[in-house]
Amino acid sequence: MLKKDGEFVLGEGREKLLDLIDRKGSISEAAKEMDMSYRHAWGKVKKIEEVTGEEIIKSQRGGAKDRGSVLTSAGKKLLTDYRELKEEHRGEIYRNPSITVDGIVRQDERLLLIKRKNPPFKGDYALPGGFVEYDEPVERAVVREVKEETGLDTRILKLIGVYSDPDRDPRGHMISSVFSLEKVGGSLKGGSDAEKARFFEISDLPELAFDHGEIINDYLNINE
Repeated sequence: MLKKDGEFVLGEGREKLLDLIDRKGSISEAAKEMDMSYRHAWGKVKKIEEVTGEEIIKSQRGGAKDRGSVLTSAGKKLLTDYRELKEEHRGEIYRNPSITVDGIVRQDERLLLIKRKNPPFKGDYALPGGFVEYDEPVERAVVREVKEETGLDTRILKLIGVYSDPDRDPRGHMISSVFSLEKVGGSLKGGSDAEKARFFEISDLPELAFDHGEIINDYLNINE
């Protein structure tokens, strides 16, 4: 089943994820290569299974899903059918931007940043954020991503802007909705794709990945 309710079950991102899982034999390794959390990758797989009604991933050695995960015959067929259809149309209707979110959390004169655990920009600091899951509003996604990467519970204050330059991310065309948020709970700690999370003085921010320096400048211009 390639389509459900008029929408394609797979896109370029899901195609790549399934291919990596099958080649690497691991959901976590596939997620790492795509710079997403295990939870995000597993959510994508579960969504595909819910829509198709088929088991797409199986464990080779039993136990947890990630202990030797490979595609089932239904998963392989879905991937093959999608690629054949994509080749037939030469990708004209499938090459879409990816949707992401970033969060700006401020405490007095400090901003929350995470140290990236994975490429691109591994080891550099950035705003907490990540990919929007299928059927997930961007408002929910940014709260979830900030929680996963920093351990903090937050609520949205306002939308800062939408950043859509096709060259802003070396992985491809990523469109990010950026929100300012305030802390409402949780404990600060690095998690998910973040090696660490900490607050920096606005006057002494480190060099930032992607276009996050530009984003912060826009935020400060709006709020100062």
